[in-house]
Amino acid sequence: MLQKVNGGSFLLVALISVVILFLNLGSIPLLDPDEPVYAQTPKEMIHFADLVSPRIYGEFWYDKPPMYYWLVAGTYQLFGVNEFAARFPSALLGLITVLYVYWMGARFFGEKAGFCSALVLVTSIEFFYLGKAAVTDITLNFCLTVALLSFIDKRYYLFYIFAGLATVTKGPVGILFPGAIIFLYLLVTRRWYELSAMKIPAGILIYGAVALPWYVVMYQIHGAAFIDTFIGFHNVTRFTSPEHPEGVLWYYFIPVLLLGLFPWSAVMLQAVWSSITNSNRDFSKFVFLNIWAWFIFLFFTASQTKLVSYILPMFPPMAMIVGWYIARLIERRARGRQRGWAIGLLLFGGLFAAGSIAGSKEMPQLALGAYVTAAVFVLMSVAGGYWLWKNKIERAFWIQVAAMATFSVILMTMLLPAAVPFFSSQRFAKEFQNKYDGKSPVYIVKFLRPGIAFYADFYGTEIESNWGDAPLLDDVVSEERGRAYFIVQQMHFKRLPAERQQELTLLVQIADRMLLLKE
Repeated sequence: MLQKVNGGSFLLVALISVVILFLNLGSIPLLDPDEPVYAQTPKEMIHFADLVSPRIYGEFWYDKPPMYYWLVAGTYQLFGVNEFAARFPSALLGLITVLYVYWMGARFFGEKAGFCSALVLVTSIEFFYLGKAAVTDITLNFCLTVALLSFIDKRYYLFYIFAGLATVTKGPVGILFPGAIIFLYLLVTRRWYELSAMKIPAGILIYGAVALPWYVVMYQIHGAAFIDTFIGFHNVTRFTSPEHPEGVLWYYFIPVLLLGLFPWSAVMLQAVWSSITNSNRDFSKFVFLNIWAWFIFLFFTASQTKLVSYILPMFPPMAMIVGWYIARLIERRARGRQRGWAIGLLLFGGLFAAGSIAGSKEMPQLALGAYVTAAVFVLMSVAGGYWLWKNKIERAFWIQVAAMATFSVILMTMLLPAAVPFFSSQRFAKEFQNKYDGKSPVYIVKFLRPGIAFYADFYGTEIESNWGDAPLLDDVVSEERGRAYFIVQQMHFKRLPAERQQELTLLVQIADRMLLLKE
């Protein structure tokens, strides 16, 4: 089934996506610690006139390949060095990903399925949140999505190009993930004959031409240090050893998926089941989409380092499965009242509303936005659940799309602005510049250093002290004999011994960020 998209529907998806992804994109300061890292590195690459070797704090570093840094460096040239420019590549590639899912969903499963798939994707919390963030995840997600959908569509040269771009975005996973997913698909379906059509010799050359030049040049410049740090630490070690030991839970990604795909997590399992049992002539495509989604989920479940954003690449195939299922319900090609979906929506919506209110108790500054969010989720759950119970699927679908678009506006106009002092160093960096004497040493805990570097153009000396551990801070304070400044979080200060606290004078405190002086 190869169908063209409807022009009016395409424009509607584009309009909704632009509102969700671009609204107030540059109005929120960069959030610590990740966004300032990915904004500061291209800033330094421009400063040092070196677009090959990523740098931060004036030093080479090998955490990620340069694709996102190159994109941000380009937008800095267009828009200046600011928050909008740092986030623009993610928002733009997020928009293109949504439209590409619409196009390919329409080609494979019909125009209605493509339309629903695109709106499911852009209204999923994790997708639109990361689509508004200055991080690499959306860029990788875009490249993998184009690569893997190109494989299904038998456009193999495009597959190799975007697998190469994924490798220049985030390293070996750019080829590991597509390779493993395709292998499992061929194994399950026994369609090994497709290998002969994949133009593998030419594909290897194309992939190598796209993916390898930067790696070769980096090895020539930096030698074994690049290989040992980038491949050894940032890929192998992070998979086998936890970066954040408190997050090593086998079920970590179950709540992440349920939260990230909300509100469509309420219908996810029945959509997956239907895609396997009732997809008829499209069965092989749904086998591929399911393998794609669940391979990503299981791979990162096995990984010792776990971060919320890691499973983002499973969202496009899951959105296509859910979108196809909803389209079938709307078109009356799937039977049964959707009472399970209605109950799930009421349950999840109630939990999210309660969570919003509970969160406002911990951070009273968020109270207004939290209560408005809770009201939106309750209204969505009740109205959507009612129409699902009545089997009015299209009405329920649009209620959920409208509610999540509304939530995205609340997030950017009420919740994040109120939370900025707790999650961004922008204002604190300005206060530091006003208080600093310009010559004394400054020690900064690792979590806050990227934000201080971006907003104050000041690197300082890093203290490896994370998530409340204070021993290294204690050592630095006790060993420093002259005048010195310390930029820490309140939890670090509270864990210092009382006699060490007495040696420090509080100069500035904004939320949990503290500027301390030792005379």
